[in-house]
Amino acid sequence: CDIPIFHDDQHGTAIVAASAMIGACRLMKRDIGSLKAVVSGAGASAIAVTRLLMALGLKEVILCDRKGAIYEGRDGLNPEKEMMAKITNRAKKSGTLADMLVGADVVFGLSGPGLITQDMIKSMNKDPMVFVMSNPVPEIMPDEAKAAGAAVVGTGRSDFPNQINNVLAFPGVFRGALDVRASDINDDMKVAAAYAIANLIDEKDLRPDYIIPEPFDKRVGPAVAKAVAEAAKESGVARL
Repeated sequence: CDIPIFHDDQHGTAIVAASAMIGACRLMKRDIGSLKAVVSGAGASAIAVTRLLMALGLKEVILCDRKGAIYEGRDGLNPEKEMMAKITNRAKKSGTLADMLVGADVVFGLSGPGLITQDMIKSMNKDPMVFVMSNPVPEIMPDEAKAAGAAVVGTGRSDFPNQINNVLAFPGVFRGALDVRASDINDDMKVAAAYAIANLIDEKDLRPDYIIPEPFDKRVGPAVAKAVAEAAKESGVARL
């Protein structure tokens, strides 16, 4: 069976995280290309999220692992981190996660519990966007992030608003890819999926606690499948 590679914990999470970013930018009237972003974590999911955000137009982003900021030339980087060091943190900033968050507009957490404090949130630019996806305990609890000044908070948990759940992505992505017998699931298809999810919320309905649809919104799967199939055709990977 000729099925393209797609890992829901990596690419599915990336699509839904990107959807949350799109929704937050719509709500806040921000251009993703103007934002300074920090990613806590540098594993497979963090890299997948970062790469897709860059495909959306994010330009300034720094990944942080246990040793701090990743930059080109830093000692001890594995091949995947070396690859990311070539396309992120072009200023080669060094320091801790806390150092990198000073003056940032958005943070994505794909790391571990309790790694982000309220003081770190307070050090970010005004009205920061905070997406913390470590489960079951996020990098900072959403209510603590809000109390520290976060304008929008997304989380992997089901008991808080804006759940970033990869179930929003992968059923529709597979349906769309299989419908056109796609030979690949490429960035164009992932970006299309992210916009399809985000755009299900009308501009007038956007709120800080509603920037992405609920995980079991029945509109999501068909919308994602249609968008992915169309993107596969436009990008030349469809075989039907």
